[in-house]
Amino acid sequence: FDFDCAVHEAKEAGRTLSPALLRETMAAAWRGRYGDALEEVDDMFWASKMHFHLTNPQFYNFPYTFGYLFALGVYAQQEAKGAGFHDAYVALLRDTGRMTAEEVVQKHLGVSIEDVGFWRGSIGIVSRKIDAFESHLRAAGRI
Repeated sequence: FDFDCAVHEAKEAGRTLSPALLRETMAAAWRGRYGDALEEVDDMFWASKMHFHLTNPQFYNFPYTFGYLFALGVYAQQEAKGAGFHDAYVALLRDTGRMTAEEVVQKHLGVSIEDVGFWRGSIGIVSRKIDAFESHLRAAGRI
């Protein structure tokens, strides 16, 4: 994400996206995330991944983040649907290639992904995972 943002900022500022600039930007992104934990950074990583060269979507991470939170939002519906969730989930999976995310969730789960509650279900799951992780760190004396 840091690399993507820096490249878009450079492009918006009118800078030429030369190989040297891309290498510098990639190295800075690695160092920014990993600090001195890495002995060396891969400043050519950008050249080996096709998604850095696609023009749409502009940010590679967005589809993955959306998919992750979407899946968690679907999973969060399990409690509300009870025993009927399994059949609804299987039907949802069958329709994912034929329908938009909005349509498939509405049809099979009866909820709207435009409703903030759907996404709060996703964030609630992530929040519980973070809480559990922090609890383990505390128990191990790491925080």
